[in-house]
Amino acid sequence: MAFNGTWKLDRNENYEKFMGKKGINVVKRKLPAHDNLKLRITQGNKFTVKESSTFPTIEIIFELGVTFNYSLPDGTEISGAWALEGDKLVGKFKRLDNGNALNTVREITGGEMVQTYTYSVKPKRIFKKE
Repeated sequence: MAFNGTWKLDRNENYEKFMGKKGINVVKRKLPAHDNLKLRITQGNKFTVKESSTFPTIEIIFELGVTFNYSLPDGTEISGAWALEGDKLVGKFKRLDNGNALNTVREITGGEMVQTYTYSVKPKRIFKKE
C-alpha cells in the first residue's frame, strides 16, 4: 500500500488555527511547527502508526472499521475508526470531552502524504517520504 514507509513532516497549513479551534493554549499551538514529526506506517492484518518527534513517541495499532480510543499528543481524547475509501485513509472520530467530530483524511498526492483535518477549519500537514 502507498502509505507504508516513513514520512517526515515537511510543512503545516493552517495548523495553528486548527489547534486554537480545539482550545489548545497559545504556547502548545506553537509546538507542532518544531516537533520534527515522523510517521512510520506499516500495514499487515492491522495498521501500525508510530509517531516519533521531539515529544514522546506514540504507537497506534488499529484495524480498519474497528472503533478505538486514542489520546492525541495535545491531550485531546478521541474515539472512532479508520477506513479505506478508495485510495484515502479516512478517520472519523469524536472528541470524548465535547462530542465534536474530528475527522482526518490521509492521501498520497504528488509523492507527498497530505493529512487534512476537518474541525471547523481544514488544516493540512504535508509529509515527504524518507
